[in-house]
Amino acid sequence: MTTPPAVYGQFGYTLALAERRLTAALRDHLARRGVEPETWYALRLIATLGPAASRQAVTDDLAGSRALNADAARDLLGRLERDGLIRGDRELDLTDRGGELFTDLRAYIGAPAAQLLAQFPLEDIATTVRTLQAVADRAAADFTAAPAA
Repeated sequence: MTTPPAVYGQFGYTLALAERRLTAALRDHLARRGVEPETWYALRLIATLGPAASRQAVTDDLAGSRALNADAARDLLGRLERDGLIRGDRELDLTDRGGELFTDLRAYIGAPAAQLLAQFPLEDIATTVRTLQAVADRAAADFTAAPAA
């Protein structure tokens, strides 16, 4: 039996540490605008999926986060609807006001993200993104293919 490279053992911890620190920075940054990260995530998800975003798919995606469960995701979408940021029953879309907020927040978040990432070679960032996407896809495929215990 071969011993896995030491870096394998560092991968999960390093990823979790980066996620915690980046999430804390994002929370602080968004708090200056009076916005919760969950609002940003929901607006970004709906904008990414487009005007035919299934309410159920959005709810399921949000409920899969550590910050929300299914009830909290439904409550969040209800609040965003009452606030005039999203609309739709079975399919969700950003309202004009929601689109403006999304565009504003994307620029607001993008500037410090660009400043942070600009310290590293672009090729390294691209490799990291590809690697994390492949790891996430593989983990999801392995998880769904695994037999129930």
